[in-house]
Amino acid sequence: MTTNDTGTTETLVVGVCRAAKAAAPLLAGAGTDVKNAALRAMAEGLVSRAGFLREENAKDVEAGKARGLSAAMLDRLLLNDARIRQMADGIMEVAALPDPVGGIERMARRPNGLLVGRMRIPLGVIAIIYESRPNVTADAAALCVKSGNAVVLRGGSEAIRSNAAISEILRGALAQAHLPADAVSFIPVTDRAAIDVMLQQEESIDLVIPRGGEGLIRSVVEKSRIPVIKHYKGVCHIFVDETADLEQAVRVCVNAKAQRPGVCNAMEALLVHEAVAPAFLPRLAEAMVGAGVELRGCPETVRLIPGTAAATDTDWGREYLDLVLAVRVVPSIEAAMEHIRRFGSQHTEAILTRDHGRAMRFLREVDSSLVLVNASTRFNDGFQLGLGAEIGISTTKIHAFGPMGLEELTTSKFVAFGDGQVRK
Repeated sequence: MTTNDTGTTETLVVGVCRAAKAAAPLLAGAGTDVKNAALRAMAEGLVSRAGFLREENAKDVEAGKARGLSAAMLDRLLLNDARIRQMADGIMEVAALPDPVGGIERMARRPNGLLVGRMRIPLGVIAIIYESRPNVTADAAALCVKSGNAVVLRGGSEAIRSNAAISEILRGALAQAHLPADAVSFIPVTDRAAIDVMLQQEESIDLVIPRGGEGLIRSVVEKSRIPVIKHYKGVCHIFVDETADLEQAVRVCVNAKAQRPGVCNAMEALLVHEAVAPAFLPRLAEAMVGAGVELRGCPETVRLIPGTAAATDTDWGREYLDLVLAVRVVPSIEAAMEHIRRFGSQHTEAILTRDHGRAMRFLREVDSSLVLVNASTRFNDGFQLGLGAEIGISTTKIHAFGPMGLEELTTSKFVAFGDGQVRK
């Protein structure tokens, strides 16, 4: 659906957000069994109505071809039986995860006998703004339902029919489980003004999570009156210390860069201690070139690896999302950490070292959502870190830092158990 009528768009968006707000307490009060039943119905609905999803998706794909979308974009957009099954399996995986809501933590007895703790509760209503991939509709809805949050979904215009179809199925499954359908709400218009209106609904929405390119996220942050979980980009570094196991370091670095270069936790810059650079860099270059990686280096790197392209100022702090790696030789761990402070994005950093003291110093002083010792940056992922599914990776610290799983979609309130205590 498209509209150029600003008034119509505003009325629609405000209505959707208010309906989600009204549904939120009913979902928040639902027990684990009820939420899991809804999730199972969602998964079954996607599979049983796969034909309907393929038909609606085909309309988006044809429209995308007419608009000249790239082959990669069209592939992201496509829904086939295998991908529909993957969406359903993803929902079932969320259903199998522990429910964080209602859990009481950190119980402690006060001197007056009062027992004080913190109870996990949903955030309320979460707005998710995303691009391209229709599977995000199902993934995000499942995580929000399990964590007791109502969700307002606003997908990209290129997937409008696919997202609407998925949302229709998910909403029907909620009703089947006797939960309010509006707990999963969808903005059914492609008008960009819809996002601007949504970002002003601070009385209805508690948190905004944008998923997409840096431009989208910065635009959301600039316009929103609601707190936003930010993740501008993933400029991830590995520092090869002078005590590193060089054979291990080659293997880890190639994995971090080449295993899947187009994701936010891929390494974008490599820092190498000058003491091991002559021995390490030629070995690394051979492995990286074998993996199809283009190297761009500082003057010392270019000297040690003849034929390497010289890095420019724009290469430091750049998210390539491609088989390109910036390499710099540094004189110390201090210089490596200073480079990360200047050019990093607080996403993921790693040190490769056999020195425990340096490893611990790197862990303490490097300010990123995941800091690793002797491991690939590719592990900054909800499943890999034991969270199960995630809704994204936050590079802010309020209220979450790193992958956001079910627990990160909740907050806590204080609870206290007494036996007639009064304050004196």
